[in-house]
Amino acid sequence: MSMDLTGIGSILDFGGKLIDRIWPDPTAAAQAKLELFKANQAGQLAELAAEWENAKAQLAVNQQEAASESIFVSGWRPFVGWVCGMAFAYKFIILPILLFITATFGVKVEVPIFDFTEMSSVLLGMLGLGAMRSYDKVKGTTPSGHG
Repeated sequence: MSMDLTGIGSILDFGGKLIDRIWPDPTAAAQAKLELFKANQAGQLAELAAEWENAKAQLAVNQQEAASESIFVSGWRPFVGWVCGMAFAYKFIILPILLFITATFGVKVEVPIFDFTEMSSVLLGMLGLGAMRSYDKVKGTTPSGHG
């Protein structure tokens, strides 16, 4: 069961019920519901097309930045990538091993723990997973298989 966070599903349900009252003929009602569904799909496809165009524009900016001779223009993305990569390694590799080793020897160590959710959104964005999600929407596929 999926939740309709946009409210579009409830609008379509209401529209369908309204159509049933206005058009008592089942064939005419079915045609009106189909038109309502098409209008909804057209809006969703327009939104996906806009997201896709935005992603393509961002790729063009990224290419221009990467080609720059200035380290402050071309180097910020690799710097943030390395920082995110080091944080990822610390959180999921170094810290668990460190805690295991210290616990094995009975030593209690206070280590900095941070919330990785904020940095993971930056990392996923830099890896282009936002654009991949838009691509999945356009193609009608999702990693989880829920469309």
